[in-house]
Amino acid sequence: MRSRSYDGDLTPPWKKSAPVPEVAAEADLVVEDAGTGFCGAVVRVERTAEGFTVTLEDRFGKHRVFPMTPAAFLLEGRPVTLVRPPAAPAPRGPLLSASGSIAVTGAKARVARAGRIYVEGRHDAELVERVWGHDLRVEGVVVEYLEGVDDLPAIVAAFSPAPGARLGVLVDHLVPGSKESRIAASAAGPDVLVVGHPYIDIWEAVKPASVGIREWPRVPRGEDWKTGVCRALGWTGLTTGEAWQRILASVGSYRDLQPELLGRVEELIDFVTAP
Repeated sequence: MRSRSYDGDLTPPWKKSAPVPEVAAEADLVVEDAGTGFCGAVVRVERTAEGFTVTLEDRFGKHRVFPMTPAAFLLEGRPVTLVRPPAAPAPRGPLLSASGSIAVTGAKARVARAGRIYVEGRHDAELVERVWGHDLRVEGVVVEYLEGVDDLPAIVAAFSPAPGARLGVLVDHLVPGSKESRIAASAAGPDVLVVGHPYIDIWEAVKPASVGIREWPRVPRGEDWKTGVCRALGWTGLTTGEAWQRILASVGSYRDLQPELLGRVEELIDFVTAP
């Protein structure tokens, strides 16, 4: 009688579990997280230091982020492993920059203009660079930050704006009757344009849905705003700098920003580059 070889696995074929199928996490695919029961449509897939994550949006518009681990999701009630969808085909037509403008390929950065754009702080500068960095390099516009607007009139005077060296300034929380509005009015001039957005901090200019939250929390008067936001969102283990990096990482293009900020930055770029 001839002996059989089982290559070390004595489990009968009819008792073996079928492999969990892999499914591409395409946009709008509706799945359920097997661990929490959260059900939603795929919004985005992102790479992290630990692997890939998928953001789901439920029928109420709530976003949640889950790691894409094996057999972690249910599709029509059956376990599946979500995988990164295949890369999109090369775009046809002009390539767009993160700001939505036509990208200039193969061009060297222009020598910096005498004109400048000032923003309030480092976070503002990093967000402007992330979305408008390509445009600014093509136009030769340098962005610097002020660390607040209290000294803006003195800074403007020291800069000595002129028709060939215009100065544009972006101010946080520029609303009628505020301290910022009074300072902006005293600093403005023929070659100085001061504009602003209505948000308390540049964090709020990022759309909540892009960050994966329903809305930006309301922070009680007297509490540091960024600290209060981290507390309300449960980010208590993060420094404000780490929280900002999480927010900044959620911004891929102008689509992730509020229109009140988009229009003001475009206005400043046009002002300082005008002939």
